[in-house]
Amino acid sequence: MSQNAMKRLYLMQVGSMPEYQIPIVCYLVQTGDGKNILIDSGLPEIMPEGESEFENGQDVIEQLASIGLKPDDIDTVISTHYDIDHAGRHAAFTKAQYVVQRVHHLDAASNPRFAANRPQWDQPMERIRLVDGDTELLPGLELIETSGHVPGHQSVLVRLPKTGAILLPIDAVPFGKGFTRDEQDDGSNPDAEAIRASTIKLLDLVEREHIGLVIFGHDKEQWEGLKKLPEYYE
Repeated sequence: MSQNAMKRLYLMQVGSMPEYQIPIVCYLVQTGDGKNILIDSGLPEIMPEGESEFENGQDVIEQLASIGLKPDDIDTVISTHYDIDHAGRHAAFTKAQYVVQRVHHLDAASNPRFAANRPQWDQPMERIRLVDGDTELLPGLELIETSGHVPGHQSVLVRLPKTGAILLPIDAVPFGKGFTRDEQDDGSNPDAEAIRASTIKLLDLVEREHIGLVIFGHDKEQWEGLKKLPEYYE
């Protein structure tokens, strides 16, 4: 295994949406040469006023501490998108480079959806790496542009030495039942066409690459059967 190849993937549940009983999660990838790459940062420490649909659990800082990591040990934060349950602790990682799709970062600047969480994601530009579309970040770590949920949403593909390729669709496909070519559009979602295009793109990727594990963004039933930190996939 080359030194900078992917070595481990940790899964963390940092909270939930009590009404729907679904997990709020983030991920940590460690490389062979000791780099720590956080994928999303979960919920904020203190919820903005009026935000009641989320409930905090053990936050990402505590969970990282349980395996001996401090915020300054995180080299990179892959920001899939700036929703409050995915980017709520971004500001804690002051030594990290943030990686986000350019389309998303530019949209967020004027999109009221992301305004309450702006103090977290609006970091100095010298620390933000804007990417355009599908990008190989490191050998074995790929970003996949999957707009629909929001403009410039990105999913992540991690290639591990033993488990093989693991796809993290994040909010492109939050639940396993939606990972199908037969999803019917009932006309209620204006973003349905873009969501469908991203879903098909990921289904094609899974078939082409023979990906054995797809970890959906908020799937409670699947989540209960997965390894969580301190356990890991390797």
